[in-house]
Amino acid sequence: MTDSKYFTTTKKGEIFELKAELNSDKKEKKKEAVKKVIASMTVGKDVSALFPDVVNCMQTDNLELKKLVYLYLMNYAKSQPDMAIMAVNTFVKDCEDPNPLIRALAVRTMGCIRVDKITEYLCEPLRKCLKDEDPYVRKTAAVCVAKLHDINAQLVEDQGFLDTLKDLISDSNPMVVANAVAALSEIAESHPNSNLLDLNPQTINKLLTALNECTEWGQIFILDCLANYTPRDDRESQSICERVTPRLSHANSAVVLSAVKVLMKFMEMLPKDLDYYGTLLKKLAPPLVTLLSAEPELQYVALRNINLIVQRRPEILKHEMKVFFVKYNDPIYVKLEKLDIMIRLASQANIAQVLAELKEYATEVDVDFVRKAVRAIGRCAIKVEQSAERCVSTLLDLIQTKVNYVVQEAIVVIKDIFRKYPNKYESVIATLCENLDSLDEPEARAAMIWIVGEYAERIDNADELLESFLEGFHDESTQVQLQLLTAIVKLFLKKPTETQELVQQVLSLATQDSDNPDLRDRGYIYWRLLSTDPVAAKEVVLAEKPLISEETDLIEPTLLEELICHIGTLASVYHKPPSAFVEGSRGVQHKRLPGSAGSGESVESPDTVSAAGVSDAPPAVIPSQGDLLGDLLNLDLTPPATTGPPPPATSGMQLGAMDLLGGGLDSLMGDESEPPPIPLRTDTPQSPQIPHQSPSPPDYSPTELGGDLGGSSAMGAGFGAPPAATAASFTAPVSGGLDDLFDLGGGVGMPMGAYSPPKTVWLPAMKGKGLEISGTFSRRAGVIQMEMTLTNKAMSVMTDFAIQFNRNSFGLAPAGPLQVLTPLSPNQSIDVTLPLNTVGPVMKMDPLNNLQVAVKNNIDVFYFSCQYPISILFVEDGKMERQVFLATWKDIPNDNEAQFQIKDCHLSSDAASNKLQGSNIFTIAKRTVDGQDMLYQSTKLSNGIWVLAELRVQTGNPNFTVCLKCRAPEVSQCVFQSYEAVLKN
Repeated sequence: MTDSKYFTTTKKGEIFELKAELNSDKKEKKKEAVKKVIASMTVGKDVSALFPDVVNCMQTDNLELKKLVYLYLMNYAKSQPDMAIMAVNTFVKDCEDPNPLIRALAVRTMGCIRVDKITEYLCEPLRKCLKDEDPYVRKTAAVCVAKLHDINAQLVEDQGFLDTLKDLISDSNPMVVANAVAALSEIAESHPNSNLLDLNPQTINKLLTALNECTEWGQIFILDCLANYTPRDDRESQSICERVTPRLSHANSAVVLSAVKVLMKFMEMLPKDLDYYGTLLKKLAPPLVTLLSAEPELQYVALRNINLIVQRRPEILKHEMKVFFVKYNDPIYVKLEKLDIMIRLASQANIAQVLAELKEYATEVDVDFVRKAVRAIGRCAIKVEQSAERCVSTLLDLIQTKVNYVVQEAIVVIKDIFRKYPNKYESVIATLCENLDSLDEPEARAAMIWIVGEYAERIDNADELLESFLEGFHDESTQVQLQLLTAIVKLFLKKPTETQELVQQVLSLATQDSDNPDLRDRGYIYWRLLSTDPVAAKEVVLAEKPLISEETDLIEPTLLEELICHIGTLASVYHKPPSAFVEGSRGVQHKRLPGSAGSGESVESPDTVSAAGVSDAPPAVIPSQGDLLGDLLNLDLTPPATTGPPPPATSGMQLGAMDLLGGGLDSLMGDESEPPPIPLRTDTPQSPQIPHQSPSPPDYSPTELGGDLGGSSAMGAGFGAPPAATAASFTAPVSGGLDDLFDLGGGVGMPMGAYSPPKTVWLPAMKGKGLEISGTFSRRAGVIQMEMTLTNKAMSVMTDFAIQFNRNSFGLAPAGPLQVLTPLSPNQSIDVTLPLNTVGPVMKMDPLNNLQVAVKNNIDVFYFSCQYPISILFVEDGKMERQVFLATWKDIPNDNEAQFQIKDCHLSSDAASNKLQGSNIFTIAKRTVDGQDMLYQSTKLSNGIWVLAELRVQTGNPNFTVCLKCRAPEVSQCVFQSYEAVLKN
């Protein structure tokens, strides 16, 4: 009889009987009793009262009975921790049993008993098992370390188990290696910064050797670990790819996908002109095709992964279109996924084949599938221009079928075709208008209304058609109402005399009779445009529309890179990063593909500066402005470290980041001009080099400040608009000049306090989902501070605030976490001061003092830009020695001199000097010539750049002249703005 009999009993008073049987002298009776206990436990009965009696049965040589007792122990140890300690001696004893199966069983059970009191007793047995002579025991012990780390991480680290685990990677048995890798990966995921898996070429070689001999799941652990390694060069990358490629022919689909993940990642490092690159592309196709012959559920997982692969590298499967053709018995989820991939692979070479298939699908009985097939025909027309005419004719054939949902989908996609190819296929409009009465879905009605409004001048009865929609205006969906409003305004602008009544009717319905704020707002805007400036209205409403893009549903490139690194996991099925569906931050790491071959970044080394002993340390190098928005979007919003050098810039493509910010950074700053494209980084800096002028000492060339900054007028927070800089290269003062002015100085009084601009709104509540941030910058006692007021204008409480800066011109970075100690309740404001340092990563910004900030709270991550007054970077030791000033002024070329006017400044020279000294602009000397006071001043920036100035103050004249000389002339504009702000406030 089988063991099923143990699950059928329904006796009462069983516990007492079982207790007696467990204490029986007969081994068989004991064994039967333990089986009954396990059966009761399995069906959910509480048999914890028998704990001491079951534990007594541990002392046995019978392996089956021991397994059952251990199973019971794992289940009840947590609820009976005091009793579980009784079992410790047996564990210790079993770990030294001659039978390796019992040793392994003991160590496995120890790892599963999650009781703090017991863990410390298990260290010694575990240490022995990690060095056991039998590989089966060692591989079990390796996994036990990961389990123990989850219970008590500190204990594992103190006992040195992690080092032992690292040693097991060099084990002679491949299964031990695989389990050691699995355990270390598990621990590393929960502690992302621990660097446990210190992968180097030697370790990688050991893993690749073990890969050939271990079990399929061991291979998956090793392949996943390899995917986290970044090769040093393309040669190493090719070598790893060659050794991983045989895994593509494995019977287990999980091994195949893990191998594909490694190859997809390492291919990024291979030059495309390499022969091996082409070979590898050919080798990747067959295993992916083979996955599609499995059962539907596996097919779906394979298709979701293939969808990502063809977005990254469509050339892999470009000749395999036929395998994605839909079979009649495919489930709907497989059909839809295949359809998606067919469109991604559609090209001029195979479009005829694809269209024939899609036309066939459009006559199927499955409504969802038919809709998707019709949409697919439209997407093909947009993607492959040569096929557009054939696609339109196919869609017209489908409209003639008069099948309601087919007609509606066809009209929706024809609207998109009109957007892609204006003035090309408008001859079909008549056919579309015939089907007007059959449209009942909002999207189709909205599309048809758009077509009528856009081509109103070609449709004789356009006003009648739109009027027919207007009759049931309030019953329409918002999408249709908005489209109808715009279409009638377009019609009015094209035929004003015939449609005045119609436009007044729709504007009245939209503004007075509607409670939808979007509709009302659009109605009012049109109303005001039409009533105040019809010409402007025409330019706005009838403006030329941009062509729609080929692929609107492509995954954003940075997200696609991350998903490629997660092929074969749930992330690749959901098409979402793990952080989107894994609760908490544990185990979630953002992964990126390595930079492609030949895209290494060159590192510029600045010339050292030794102008008459001004400064021994070179200023910080500001690299050229690259993919700033991508970096800002990928900021890790954890509190920054307070010390240490800035982290290295991460390489890798960061395209598409502009779209994520929704209009780019210009929209954040209120600039409505078109945002510039984001250049990719290249090997060579784009900035011009200015040759050093001999015999002068080396000076700061524009390369050192990251390229051509031009004379961009940077508007500082709270500054007035600066007047345009006038180019000047005038000579030094004549006779006497600088040589004797130092004997005439004096009259420099006590300094006032440092100037701090008033707070301005950086993040409006509308952009911050209710969070408003206003702030300013200051320098107090040598510490740069960002002073902010956070206001909650939302309805929910805000918590978990964090802040991070993008790379910027002077390396500004938070010196600590953003301290918002209490939750921010609705309608509450809180003042926060964030200390800053200048040891962050450096990159030239335009304007130079621009700062891009990301702030996170429990609601979302918000991005904004602000500009800091450069005076916060003026350090306290910026007063130059007089002789050094004289030598430096002469040494800096006249071309580096800039002259500015400060207007309406009613201060004496002494008052001006005091004000400026409060902001660390120091007066070295003063002299008076013909009633004009001339102040000679120096200031030093936090990155070691010196700025020398001559300030001319004419008694009775409110306009000051300031001449600035600097080895890095790009900073002069910002320094002038600080002069103006300090003196006029």
